[in-house]
Amino acid sequence: MIARLAVAVAALLLVPVVPASAAGPLKDITSRYVGSAVAAQPLSSEADYRSVLTREFDSVTPENEMKWAVVEPNRGQFNWSGADAIVNYARQNGKSVRGHTLVWHSQYPGWLNNLGSGELRSVVQQHINTEMGRYRGRIRAWDVVNEMFNEDGSRRQSIFQQRMGDSYVADAFRWARAADPSAKLYINDYNTEGINAKSNALYNLVRSLKQQGVPIDGVGIQTHLSTQYGFPTSLRQNIERLAALGVDIAITEADVRIPLPADSNKLNTQASYFRQIWDACHAVPRCVEFTTWGFTDRHSWVPGTFPGEGAACLYDTNLRPKPAYTRLNP
Repeated sequence: MIARLAVAVAALLLVPVVPASAAGPLKDITSRYVGSAVAAQPLSSEADYRSVLTREFDSVTPENEMKWAVVEPNRGQFNWSGADAIVNYARQNGKSVRGHTLVWHSQYPGWLNNLGSGELRSVVQQHINTEMGRYRGRIRAWDVVNEMFNEDGSRRQSIFQQRMGDSYVADAFRWARAADPSAKLYINDYNTEGINAKSNALYNLVRSLKQQGVPIDGVGIQTHLSTQYGFPTSLRQNIERLAALGVDIAITEADVRIPLPADSNKLNTQASYFRQIWDACHAVPRCVEFTTWGFTDRHSWVPGTFPGEGAACLYDTNLRPKPAYTRLNP
């Protein structure tokens, strides 16, 4: 009996017990979807990562596994392993999935650069049909077009803009609706939290698309913030005006990076930012989702992209909840 008890205790020690809030997990304290970007590798290999994800969130966004360069690096040669793993995890654990992303100026396969305008148009339609068709009925929402604006509100001169023209956005949404009529279709961008030139351009485009009858269902506001630049105080007002166009709003990629090293004051400021994002979304009925871009600093993209900044997530590298988490879920 003692030997068996020792074995049982040892087994328990292999999976760290990560505390939840006394109020319950995040997904249970709100009517919004509460999600996180997810990577397939730690999902399969890190028990504590998987445990916290499963407990706290009811929606997942594949971080890279559905991007075009990953799923079709060479023309006609597909790799669905990571995307399948995340979609299967979601189905087995009662989670919804946000598909990310179909048409984006970055992380597309290099072979697209060799295509002329007519062929590129055909290939984009085929890509949307192939990827959305594979997961038809299993994806709640898709980021159809991602990051199409420059900071001044002009259209980014991506390969799609240059070779397919202004109509590529409307075309992509129409193709997406045909590929999976059950999925909600979003346009998604960063630095559009407050009212500025970029969010004005986004607002005007969505209004125009709606007037044309283009099947756009929502706007994704990424919400990658940094404490050193201040909080976008017009966030709620911006959400309200976008929602008034007749679309849903989603916070799609929230994180709040801080100058390193972290200390209690910086972490408290970060917590305040997260709470303000949460409150702005909850103040508008059509803000239907609060998704973070990863939930643990262990796997955050921030340090590799913004040197000297980091600690951007709700949980630290050891999967302990930070003040940001407890501010959302006291």
